Amino acid sequence: MFRCFEHRERSCRRLRPDPAAGWRPRALPRAGPTRRLRYSATVLSDHAYVRLSTAIGAAGLRLVGKANVPLYRLTRGRLAGRVGRSPVLLLTTTGRRSTQPRTAPVLYMRDGERLVVIGSNAGNARPPAWSLNLEANPQAAVQVGGRRTAVRARVARGDERAALWRRMNQQYAGFDEYRARTQRDIRVFVLEPR
Repeated sequence: MFRCFEHRERSCRRLRPDPAAGWRPRALPRAGPTRRLRYSATVLSDHAYVRLSTAIGAAGLRLVGKANVPLYRLTRGRLAGRVGRSPVLLLTTTGRRSTQPRTAPVLYMRDGERLVVIGSNAGNARPPAWSLNLEANPQAAVQVGGRRTAVRARVARGDERAALWRRMNQQYAGFDEYRARTQRDIRVFVLEPR
C-alpha cells in the first residue's frame, strides 16, 4: 500500500510504499543552501477551460460559481482567483427582480483604473444573470483579491468594444470560441470606480 508520509493521505503526489509492508522509505530531500525545492504550478490551456466550461453547461457554471465565491472570499483570491493565466474578480450586482445582492466570479482585465468584463456565459444561449443585472442597475461592487471597490458599469460600444474584446481575447483566448457558439450579442462591460 502506498501513502504519503508527510500528509498521511493516499492522494498526495509524494506517494511512497508503506513501511508496514516491509519497505523502508528513503529521506525526502531538504531545502538548503545547495538545494532548492521548486514549485511548479500546472496551468491548463485556454482551450481546455473552454471545453470544460462548455461541457458542464449553464447549470454546471452556476454551481461552480456558487462554490467559487466563498472560497475566493475566504482566501482573498489566492484560491479560485485565476482561470489559467486570467485573473478573476467577484462582481456583486443587485438582482433586477429580487433586488437582493448577487455575487458571481468573472474573468476581468485591467484598463488603467477601469476593469473590463465580458458577459459571455461560456457561449450559452442566455446571457449571464449578472450582465442583465448590470444593464438594469449599473451600480455594483467588485472584490479583487482582498480589496473591495464600488463601481459603475457601462456597456462598451463601437471601436472601444472591438479594442477591448481583442485585448481580453489576448488574455483569455476562449472568448472567440464562446462567440462562435451563440447567436446573441455578447456584452463587454467597463467598470469604472465611483
